[in-house]
Amino acid sequence: MNHPELDMESVEARLHELRADLQAQSEASQESRDTVMLDQTSVGRLSRMDALQGQAMAKAEEERRQLALRRISAAFERIERGEYGECIECGEWIGAKRLDWDPLVLKCIDCAD
Repeated sequence: MNHPELDMESVEARLHELRADLQAQSEASQESRDTVMLDQTSVGRLSRMDALQGQAMAKAEEERRQLALRRISAAFERIERGEYGECIECGEWIGAKRLDWDPLVLKCIDCAD
């Protein structure tokens, strides 16, 4: 049984919305993660370094997005199994307000410490 205090339709809608937002952000940032191509005769050393740093930051952000997408998929799996809202450590219900704040949270406040 999923968390008894939550409207699971609302939770699922929010998870779908989060996933769509992350996928849109991923598509929008594809160009900034592509290989840096610079004409070394017209671009200075610092500009090249800035471009490479920007690319590295964009790749790190994409890794965070992909992790969040995996966590969303795992949340949908927990919903299907009827385990959404259960702490993965102690098995107690995670506070409804905590899940409302972050629907991807896996642990109750006591186990999260």
